[in-house]
Amino acid sequence: MMNKKFAFLLLLFSVTNIFSQDIVLQDSVTKPELKLSFLDSLKTTYVIDEMSACVDDKCFKELTNDDISKQLFDDIKNINLDQTVDFELPTELLKERLRLMDEKSPFNIEYNVGLENIIKSFLKNRKRSFERLMGISQYYFPMFEEAMAKYNVPLEIKYLAIVESALNPKAVSRVGATGLWQFMYETGKQYKLNVNSYVDERSDALKASDAAAQYMSNMYKIFGDWELVLASYNSGAGNVTKAIRRSGGHQNFWNIRKFLPKETASYVPMFLATMYIFEYHKEHGIVPERAIANHFAVDTIAIKNKMTFKQISALLDMPEAQIEFLNPSYKMKVIPYVTNETHFLCLPKDKIAIFASNEDKMYAYVNYQEKNRERPFAAKAKLKVSKDSISGSENIDEALVETKTIMKNVSRTKFHKVKRGDNLSDIADKYNVAMSDLKKWNHLKSNKVQQGKSLKIITEERIAIVQKVKKPKTILEAKAESKTELTEEKAVAVLDKQVSKKEKTELITEKPVVVNEHIVKQGENLTSIAKEHRLYVADLKKWNNLKDGNIKLGDKLKLSESPVVAVADEEVKPNTETTFYTIKKGDNISLIAKNNNVTVDDLKEWNNLDSNVVKVGEKLKIEKSIEAIAEVSKKDTKKKDKYQEQKLYVVQKGDSLFSISQKHHTTVADIKKLNDIKDENLKPGMKLKIKA
Repeated sequence: MMNKKFAFLLLLFSVTNIFSQDIVLQDSVTKPELKLSFLDSLKTTYVIDEMSACVDDKCFKELTNDDISKQLFDDIKNINLDQTVDFELPTELLKERLRLMDEKSPFNIEYNVGLENIIKSFLKNRKRSFERLMGISQYYFPMFEEAMAKYNVPLEIKYLAIVESALNPKAVSRVGATGLWQFMYETGKQYKLNVNSYVDERSDALKASDAAAQYMSNMYKIFGDWELVLASYNSGAGNVTKAIRRSGGHQNFWNIRKFLPKETASYVPMFLATMYIFEYHKEHGIVPERAIANHFAVDTIAIKNKMTFKQISALLDMPEAQIEFLNPSYKMKVIPYVTNETHFLCLPKDKIAIFASNEDKMYAYVNYQEKNRERPFAAKAKLKVSKDSISGSENIDEALVETKTIMKNVSRTKFHKVKRGDNLSDIADKYNVAMSDLKKWNHLKSNKVQQGKSLKIITEERIAIVQKVKKPKTILEAKAESKTELTEEKAVAVLDKQVSKKEKTELITEKPVVVNEHIVKQGENLTSIAKEHRLYVADLKKWNNLKDGNIKLGDKLKLSESPVVAVADEEVKPNTETTFYTIKKGDNISLIAKNNNVTVDDLKEWNNLDSNVVKVGEKLKIEKSIEAIAEVSKKDTKKKDKYQEQKLYVVQKGDSLFSISQKHHTTVADIKKLNDIKDENLKPGMKLKIKA
């Protein structure tokens, strides 16, 4: 028994010694220290609240969504106050609520049938829109209220911005009115809102709100009635004055409403209806979309150097879309630096603190990029040929064998077929592109996109170009006795005499290799690797399942979500096909574009056309995606009636059949046939069927 215990203790002692030696050996190995650049060192000190970032990202998508503004523009233009709406809201209850609102408001809020109809219409058709607007209003209303209080204007005027722009700072009306408060160019200049190539202060929430409050205050001095002030804000003081005269001197909005422009007649009731819904949203089951916590505490800082949103995004690890939202007045996504002028950058307070603490380093980074950009009239690189004094022949200096890897950005065109449930925001996120670029590439005017449509998407891929240069095997024979400078083209001609055809091909061939992995080198960290490959640190963490930013020397990092694929030498071809269409009698460019599921602008660009005029017998080049070709053939098989889908158009003053056909990409003959019109006489207000 004693022998067994002794053997066990001896075994335990020997195992302990082995493990202790392993620990000492591991501790004795010194890990290489990573040397960080000043920008990398700066970023390692950032504190990121993952929860707030998630909430802010969702809210920014809502704040930058312009669907609601387009819906409200349509309502103002087309809503009929005299049309009864079927919605359960007792008239007596509505009267009592309007009376209570009137008691605590400087506006004359009184019940009438037109106001009841528009309130019911909003509650029936725009309930979801108001839930979103109430969430967005948390960001803007404090700014509006501050400006209104400054000029002694009723705080209820803040609801007017909802009617004007649906709280979209980038909203632009059909006549060019811009921003949250929809200032025209001349009116904006009158109230000192600067508009130039870089800046449009009509989109600046603070400055535009101040100008709007000034305007309201000035108009109240003229009319002495806040409803008339609102009417003048929409149609101008001149139209309100004319309406007062035509009504026989009445100065109540509801008495002069029929003498005002149609849009203005609906304008004030929509304002009062909006105020009612905000006041009584709980009673109607409208739940505002609110963030879990409000993280939009922002501040501004004066910029001392020209900076782009892209540079700021890289420096602060902040999405470019958020910077654009907080600074909507910079039209070109560039903050200019102009002598004797001050331009400000608006950012969340935590980012402002980082920017202010490292301001010199920020500008050093910007200056470095500016210094290294391509300059005009740059000198072309030349190769020197030196004479060999012994043999009397020439050698190319530095023509040694080497393999060079050059990183280049290559544009790739892809096509995405819109499926049920897709929206532009999700598609842009999927391909890591801006929604504004997506709309530009596909000539979209709104955020709505039809199911089945193929969207063109242009992405950039970072590839490595491997260039092989072989050392000459023989000495070049030449008659020149002195040093001669040869351009790059002449040097290649000299090499042609020396190397074989096969060797020459290898020498000048560049083979693209898609880089999907990166091996961590000495001194590198996630930020420097992301910057080198033009990626986000968050994406690198996601693709490599990293919980923090710690990486080790020799680690292999994935540079994309897709698996590593060996790329052949041949060029990657886009998923498109080029066809030619011969123009027949009766064809026009709009009809050809529609039949081939492309846009008129694309047809003109592919065929270098300056106008929409085409001739019979000409051939038009058409580039289509495989999905689009399949879709067109499917339509041809079904043989749909070409007049099956229609829409209505209300004739405006000054319209003609020709101008309407051009606007809707159709022909005068089609409009006449659809509407059974024998002549070309049109009257304002007529409703015409238009082929969709």
